[in-house]
Amino acid sequence: MLEQLKTSDRDAIITLYDISWEKFEAIASLLEETKVRLTYLDGTLDIMTPSPEHEQSKGSVGLLLETYLRHIGRRFYRTGGYTLGSREEGARGEPDESYNLDAIKPIPDIAIEVVIASGGVNNLEKYRRWGIPEVWFYQKQRVCIFHLHAGKYEQVDRSEFLPELDIDSFTRFLNMPDQYDATIAFTQSLQQN
Repeated sequence: MLEQLKTSDRDAIITLYDISWEKFEAIASLLEETKVRLTYLDGTLDIMTPSPEHEQSKGSVGLLLETYLRHIGRRFYRTGGYTLGSREEGARGEPDESYNLDAIKPIPDIAIEVVIASGGVNNLEKYRRWGIPEVWFYQKQRVCIFHLHAGKYEQVDRSEFLPELDIDSFTRFLNMPDQYDATIAFTQSLQQN
């Protein structure tokens, strides 16, 4: 049942295989009061303890995205990392951050996933089952965007919700070592352009 333990000085992930939905719910109940994150897909369970680097990175992505949305005057609703999924979908978990644009909806328009260490769950598949139109992955100092077309994700160069956002520029500021300085510099850059 226990297949792997991936650890670094950053995130730790334990992946369990062949876990029934009932066993998953029992494990989730036992870990309810902890800070671990559970992601379940078709019998595969990732149990992750997020690191400070993971939490800072997700915060930085959110801060810069919100800075951009305010700059262009686009209404948004930060929906955070609430739990999505069901037994029927065979998937349950939380995005690191998520946003609805223009109006509040049950499913976020954009989900953000910070990947410091990865486990056994196919994250794009879980998002596909939930019907999230766009997923942003921040991994190895890069932002990769996937948009849902005809039931499949395609990697795209630009957000289909925010086509004017220069992802290379966004990523450059995201990779700055200080979150506060990055937000100030990004704001100034937006004002100059």
